[in-house]
Amino acid sequence: MNEQKPILDERIKGRQGYGLIQLIHGHGKGKTTAALGQAVRCAGAGKKVLIVYFDKGGTTHYSERCVIDQIEGIDYVATGRDRIDPVTNRFDFSITDEDRLEAGKGIEVAKAAMMSGEYDLVILDEINSTQNLGMLSVESVLDALQSKGVNVEVILTGRNPAQEFLDAAHLITETQLQRHYFYSGVPAREGLDF
Repeated sequence: MNEQKPILDERIKGRQGYGLIQLIHGHGKGKTTAALGQAVRCAGAGKKVLIVYFDKGGTTHYSERCVIDQIEGIDYVATGRDRIDPVTNRFDFSITDEDRLEAGKGIEVAKAAMMSGEYDLVILDEINSTQNLGMLSVESVLDALQSKGVNVEVILTGRNPAQEFLDAAHLITETQLQRHYFYSGVPAREGLDF
């Protein structure tokens, strides 16, 4: 395995405490799961967390929310349509005006939270793919990031991040797909995939 040498980020050399931007992307499984682990760790340290779910509306397809509801210190806001058809159980890939409206609501909630001083960590789950699919502009996300409090940590997740998001990040983790059971016909499984 060819290991890369870490890259020094002069913008934050010697910095202490919260206030950085993390980005988790790639085509491998585990981006949201990794961010949720960070949320639990942060709450366990007595910090306050907000998760803004982009493009993950509905109440029945996200098992982790049952546990998050029980963890003191973690709040969440879910935006977007419920994309799973209740009759066919198929995912709706279309992008509508409602999607763009919901994404706009989500970025406003995130921006207000990052400016409020109430949260130590704000997770923008699926923000990368939401922007990439045209539901949000790059500028609206960058505006939110630039207005965040100096000690507010932010995590961006999702596939296909804009180059501007990669440039803004202080930590970038890429998940790589090597094999996935989905391609062998195994459907998403409750408690493991949703």
